[in-house]
Amino acid sequence: MTEVTARPSEHAEPTLRTTAGAVRGRREHGLVVFRGIPFAQPPIGAARFAAPQPVPEWAGVRDAFEFGPPPPQETSFGNRSGGVVLPKGDDWLTVNVWTPDPDPAALRPVLVWIYGGAYKLGFSGSPGYDAQHIARDGDHVVVTLNYRLGIEGFARIDGAPANRGLLDQVAALEWVRENITAFGGDPDQVTVCGESAGAGSIAALLAMPSAAGLFQRAILQSLPGTFFSDELATDIATALAAQIDLRPTVTDLSGVDPWQLTDAGAKVGASMRQYQRWGAVAHTITAFSPVVDGDVLPKAPWQALADGSARDVTVVVGHNRDEFRLFLALGGQLGTIDDAQAAHALQVFGPGSDGAHAYRTAFPSAGPEELFELVQTDWLFRMPALHLADAQAAGGGRAHLYELTWSAPGNGGVLGACHGLDGPLLFAAFGAQLGPLLLGPEPSAEARELSAYMRTRWSGFVRTGEPGWAAYDPEQRLTHILDAKPSVVAYPEETSRSLWRDHVFSALPLLD
Repeated sequence: MTEVTARPSEHAEPTLRTTAGAVRGRREHGLVVFRGIPFAQPPIGAARFAAPQPVPEWAGVRDAFEFGPPPPQETSFGNRSGGVVLPKGDDWLTVNVWTPDPDPAALRPVLVWIYGGAYKLGFSGSPGYDAQHIARDGDHVVVTLNYRLGIEGFARIDGAPANRGLLDQVAALEWVRENITAFGGDPDQVTVCGESAGAGSIAALLAMPSAAGLFQRAILQSLPGTFFSDELATDIATALAAQIDLRPTVTDLSGVDPWQLTDAGAKVGASMRQYQRWGAVAHTITAFSPVVDGDVLPKAPWQALADGSARDVTVVVGHNRDEFRLFLALGGQLGTIDDAQAAHALQVFGPGSDGAHAYRTAFPSAGPEELFELVQTDWLFRMPALHLADAQAAGGGRAHLYELTWSAPGNGGVLGACHGLDGPLLFAAFGAQLGPLLLGPEPSAEARELSAYMRTRWSGFVRTGEPGWAAYDPEQRLTHILDAKPSVVAYPEETSRSLWRDHVFSALPLLD
């Protein structure tokens, strides 16, 4: 348990003690904020590709004013940083804390945010993850964290543990357990929350023995269904290392600069379709996902939850109605999909041996682009989320299901309720990352109202474990609809649910 220095005066820069040493934060917007606190050693040198190692203690007081540097990743954050100059260095594994009051007696509930980015992009210091609104509106402590990405965090490397990015998240949650009381938080009331790859990470954490007991509640926004078998991950790692004429081993790769390794990931990502033995993964945007290795992650989340791995964790899980439309827009494909492209997508992503026929029959009036979008939305996001709620219920746990159906007004309103819309709404980050694209240059009153409503629901869940609507059960399938006029209805995507009813989400195989 951490010790705390004397309570600061109203205007002093608050200083408190963590297990590794004292840190000094700042008062901002009615909160106290600490940035860039290391929760593990920099994973370089002898610690490269290893599980995260404890932070050595430091003397004196460490200023926690600036975010730690982002982990190495394929794409520069030049277009995602909102003009912020990004810090440099190797100290990637850091946490940031927003607290209404660093009083150990407060014992406020804690929300831990895990960013998304296809397991190859992301940075907790992005302006899109400024947690001031969540912490202040919900009156709880918020923690955000960095974790290793791409080859550093998720490639299957011989001589290294699998899922190093997930192990980083576990280490950050252990830091929360050991230190958050000093920041005014309750280590026995921790909720993890993430979007996209962040939600996929949380699904993995729900299945990982090493994460058991580190959080009591979980919110999974737009959970992706991609989890790799060990054989598939090993083959992908071989292709990644081959880009620089090396083997996927610690011996070969530890001598390569981490930022240079991101180039190998980018090259494979740009030519994924040549690797048809990877199956549907070859037609996605990323070569990285959690690996069901049998050790760090013993089972795919759906199987683990059905077996009761998270029966003591209350879960909120959901998706957006038009998830894949964002990727159509970013790829310049809106309005361009023809019947041949739709037929190929239906064949690759549809359930069963005749998914193409099933989709055309189930959606007889859908044109090529709608079918192209629907089947990928279902395969990648909607059905994995629905099936996770089913698995949690089957394992004796409690889940609450939602769908975001409010259409983004930005870009002429063509994006609908697409992937990524929930992020700007939750954080009220209207001018950062995807905010301007989805919401326009100035968010409407309706957008602000929905944003406040979403934070109210999420904050209620963080405080009490009750989001404000009935728990999911496989018979009624009650679903909370996030829209201008929220409601609770039977699961609205019934046609898709029927198509995927008998599908089993599991680790994706390497094809013969």
